[in-house]
Amino acid sequence: MMNLAQDELQAWLALASGGLAARQRARRLLAHFGGPLQVWAASDAEWQVALEGDRGEGLRPQFGAMHSTALHTLAWLAASPSHHVLCLGDPHYPAALLESPDPPLLLHAVGRLASLGHPAVALVGSRHATPAGQRLAGRLAAELAVLGVTVVSGLAVGIDAAAHEATLTTGGPGATIAVVASGLDAVYPRQHRGLFQRIAEAGLVVSEHPLGTPALPAYFPQRNRIIAGLSCAVVVVEATLRSGSLITARLASEAGRDVFAVPGPLSSAQSAGCNRLIKSGAGLLE
Repeated sequence: MMNLAQDELQAWLALASGGLAARQRARRLLAHFGGPLQVWAASDAEWQVALEGDRGEGLRPQFGAMHSTALHTLAWLAASPSHHVLCLGDPHYPAALLESPDPPLLLHAVGRLASLGHPAVALVGSRHATPAGQRLAGRLAAELAVLGVTVVSGLAVGIDAAAHEATLTTGGPGATIAVVASGLDAVYPRQHRGLFQRIAEAGLVVSEHPLGTPALPAYFPQRNRIIAGLSCAVVVVEATLRSGSLITARLASEAGRDVFAVPGPLSSAQSAGCNRLIKSGAGLLE
């Protein structure tokens, strides 16, 4: 990571807060003014010019609100050489994610940044996976790891956990990256604290959320866009018709990534989402 002073880190944290509309405005401001400190030093009138009449409502108060978070983050960074913060422009910021439609302005990471430099495939699927689905996810992950491909998933129970576990135990050159929907000091789900630590030691765990952020429902679709953005392809192993994995598949398709799905029997609710993906044009994975 680049060495960030407190005020610059605070500026990045403030710009990165908020949803899609806030991120879009923040990127326009950065493009216009050249850097985060220059953005916050600009006047309201200058903002209005940069945003073509939009005042950026709700952005300005975030700078002061991020003071204590910046201090906490700097202490976290100093606590371990495996703790990282990557902002746009950092040489370690993953190129694939940078080229996606909605790259995070800031990424928190714990583990080995080298994991970001290899080709990656996302393996995602149901939290209520069948034993057969978990075995298949593990087999696919192990084969990818042997080939030196990084396996990306979301640390959830079910297919995600099976993919991470297989990558860690296969002994291949490929690593695994977990993308989470909370701050990196608030592991979710709690039963995966051990898995989180093992991934952090051998691969990488990343989040766009500041430290202390709990895992809220609205954050999981945001996480899914990062899973898709980091990967050259997304494989859905099992998914119901309402599965969040279908969101990941849609976002991957919109980002120009390949999407594959594992077919299943018509009687299986866990295969209904995969079968629909294939019907809609996803590759059939055999």
